[in-house]
Amino acid sequence: MTGTKTAETLEGALPEALDRHACKLLDKAHEREKMLATAESCTGGLLAALLTDVRGRGHVFERGFVTYSEEAKSDLLGIPLETIKQHNAVSRTVALAMAKGALDRSRADMALSITGFAGPGGDDDEEGLVHFACARRDGTTCHREEHFGAIGRAGVRLAALEVALQMLEEALDT
Repeated sequence: MTGTKTAETLEGALPEALDRHACKLLDKAHEREKMLATAESCTGGLLAALLTDVRGRGHVFERGFVTYSEEAKSDLLGIPLETIKQHNAVSRTVALAMAKGALDRSRADMALSITGFAGPGGDDDEEGLVHFACARRDGTTCHREEHFGAIGRAGVRLAALEVALQMLEEALDT
């Protein structure tokens, strides 16, 4: 890591530690000649924005999908609506399908998905529940479930960004 790169567009809007982590991750992806893709729901494209804000590392990010609705998850990522309805959009099954769909619809070497409840939802929705998945071209996938609690939409989204960066970094290390 050179230490001189900073995120420009989101600079000041996100914690500095998150910015530094994104730079470190992008440097590692660059060194390993790996391209990344994202499939986001509750973060609304924040991860993609963070990964594209670092000057000199744009070639590492291949594409991002913001699939907030069930229909978007189906249309853009190829997840059958029946699967989403059966398992719920915020589930391990859908997170894994989102990551695989993003990988299948991109030239990236790995894709990270995020789906969750950033704020208060319906009666059966757990505020702060977020599912993450990472899929790699070699067929390796991983899943992580976090219960951030009622820390507010911004709090959940920021916490989700940190977990996503950690998962991508771990995937690059293996």
